[in-house]
Amino acid sequence: MITAEQVQAVAERVKQFGLDDSTVFKLRQDFPSLHFTYCMDDDLSNKKPVLEQSAFNLYLVDGREHCLCLTNDYEIATGVVVAEIIPE
Repeated sequence: MITAEQVQAVAERVKQFGLDDSTVFKLRQDFPSLHFTYCMDDDLSNKKPVLEQSAFNLYLVDGREHCLCLTNDYEIATGVVVAEIIPE
């Protein structure tokens, strides 16, 4: 389970540090119980983020089954995708 407060804290850290692989490493240290993935937002077409920012979106991951999938259900979420938005 992930809380809305944790998602907000993740967003604040991304805003503070910027978005790159080292930030994801820091997030893993700060939130050791959560799984983090970093990708480009356009890799996640047709999905609704749980938190939208101008430079990135945050999505929740459901890792309960053998295959990971995105979810908007905080109760079953096990991880966060930090998806960078590249301006066109």
